[in-house]
Amino acid sequence: MSAAVFDVPRYLAVLPLFAGLPDADLQGMVREGVTALRLERGAMLLHAGDACDAVHLVVTGHVKLYTVASHGAEKVFELVGAGQSIGDTLIFNQQPYSFSAQALTEALVLRVPAALLTAQVRRDPAFALRLLAGASQRIEGLLRDVESYCLHSGAHRVVGYLLEQGGTAGQGSAEPITVSLPVSKANVAARLSLTPEYFSRVLRELEDEGLIQICRRDIRIMQPRRLARYSLQ
Repeated sequence: MSAAVFDVPRYLAVLPLFAGLPDADLQGMVREGVTALRLERGAMLLHAGDACDAVHLVVTGHVKLYTVASHGAEKVFELVGAGQSIGDTLIFNQQPYSFSAQALTEALVLRVPAALLTAQVRRDPAFALRLLAGASQRIEGLLRDVESYCLHSGAHRVVGYLLEQGGTAGQGSAEPITVSLPVSKANVAARLSLTPEYFSRVLRELEDEGLIQICRRDIRIMQPRRLARYSLQ
């Protein structure tokens, strides 16, 4: 993990959380401690039990958030990609991280100390509201995941993930769309609380039905509308 040469203020300015902040504020945050980190594939960004003293913003690459049970089983509960954040729901409760974060690919990550965010919240109510909105969206997403794990079949989760990767514009389309898995099939399976074998079996079944075509990590959805209906059968 090493410091990276990167135009941090310019990148922050295009993120919804920091949109509208004066350039002087962004420059000041960088001077006061925002840093850019480069992670090699497999490098740890943080460990469960570490003090939650910063928010991490993923610029490029993918990072998995996971926990490990006492018997050694690993549960991946989020794959964080470009433009997404880590720790924004935790920085104000003064509790340590309850999860670990590891780079699945080479990644560029910005570390924004919690003290800087707290100071910005105190002087800018609009910034505070944007921070709360982002945290609320993250929590809502996690609740949807819990609902899916409890109420939906494995096949339903796989189909939902593929359509989500295809974007909302393509979900009701009759035209083919192609999605690329951002990480390995094993990591996607873990994210969906499935075994790699089950995930691959569902993909084969969908391919046998003529709903998708698979070429390594590229999956062509032949009929998105029909695929969406398939998950409800």
